[in-house]
Amino acid sequence: MAEAVRHDKTSRQLRLLSEALDSGRLGPVKRLVNTLSPAEIGNLLESLPPGKRMIVWGLVDAEDDGEVLVHVGDEVRESLLAHMDPDEIVAAVEDLDIDDLADLVEDLPDTVIDEVLKSMDRENRERLEQVLSYPEDTAGRLMNPDVVTVRTDTTVDVVLRYLRLRGELPEHTDHLYVVSRRHQYLGRIALAALLTHEASTPINRLIDDEQPAIDVEESANEVARQFSDHDWLSAPVVDDNHTLLGRITIDDVVDIIREQAEHQALSAAGLDEDEDLFSPVRRAFRRRLIWLGVNLCTAFLAAGVIGRFEGAIEQIVALAILMPIVAGMGGNAGTQVLALMIRGLALGQIGSSNVGVLLRKELAVALINGLCLGVGLGLIVLWWFRDPMLSLVIGSALTINLLTAATGGVIVPMTLKRLGFDPALAGGVVLTTVTDVMGFLSFLGLATLVLLR
Repeated sequence: MAEAVRHDKTSRQLRLLSEALDSGRLGPVKRLVNTLSPAEIGNLLESLPPGKRMIVWGLVDAEDDGEVLVHVGDEVRESLLAHMDPDEIVAAVEDLDIDDLADLVEDLPDTVIDEVLKSMDRENRERLEQVLSYPEDTAGRLMNPDVVTVRTDTTVDVVLRYLRLRGELPEHTDHLYVVSRRHQYLGRIALAALLTHEASTPINRLIDDEQPAIDVEESANEVARQFSDHDWLSAPVVDDNHTLLGRITIDDVVDIIREQAEHQALSAAGLDEDEDLFSPVRRAFRRRLIWLGVNLCTAFLAAGVIGRFEGAIEQIVALAILMPIVAGMGGNAGTQVLALMIRGLALGQIGSSNVGVLLRKELAVALINGLCLGVGLGLIVLWWFRDPMLSLVIGSALTINLLTAATGGVIVPMTLKRLGFDPALAGGVVLTTVTDVMGFLSFLGLATLVLLR
């Protein structure tokens, strides 16, 4: 329900914005845009064709430019940066949090990067270099080094006076982190605990040491899983020596989860989640041609199988009418299993210890579905063509292909992952080929053996 409301709101905003742009009234456009959050502005910019996008981008409050750039895809960001002067880019990004700046810095022109680094104080420049030293999609790249730490040998009163002197806290601060003299992570203290205990209470009595720290080299997917499992708002990040390096907050994890969902949905169709909805025809053509070409090549495998039974099809025309049913049903069944597998692999729920049990379960489901649907399809074919043996052949072929789809749906993504390929990107192409080939082979093969003896 909440997702539907959000989509309706975005659609309404987009309609109002387009109407105002078409009328040439930029005043209402500016007022509308600057009532939105940076994430909402980013979503609207991605929903507009290039001409209107640049008009709206010029009306965005300069203070929001950096945050908006963080919330758009790579291609859209590239187009927006191309229309900005170097000084505008520097002003837009210099006040971003270190983790957000790390996401942007590699997309910036070299001259702009130099200016950004010069505008930063030594401490923040070292923090940025530290974050950039870690690989993408790791905890080190996600973390913000700006953390508030306290020592065990202080009291609540000392900590509260320190916080007042500091003047402000990093965004999404719900805990302070307790460290040793060597800056090793010992635990955390909730802000609520500081406010509800006597001023003389020693800090070491308030330490919560139950939350485990996240290793700096942990994958982003694993970080998202841990946040989801434990309902964290923030988590400390440490190195091999348990030295506190920074923290990851829930806003970054929400971005990871959204990107995972987009990646799975678009990769299944051979698309890039960062592709601009209104990208130039030439760029979109090149990207999609690759996977369409792969599909074309695999289609020849299925065509080759059909060609082997050309004689049978010439003698029994009904085979040509019915054979797409078996292949199509297998493809749909395989896609269902593949979707479950990709989700399970992404969440770390599937491994060598339980894949055998999962395979047996999917084969049982496929067998039951195959028998039920096979009987139903057989009865329809019997009524249609008045041929009991043909109905037996197509019912049996459907059951065989559903079993093949279940097997492929489990084995294909596991194999691809083991070989280092992305199951979400390549799994659909491979599995469709398997179900098409087996669908035609089982149906036409059985028909040749049973009907043309």
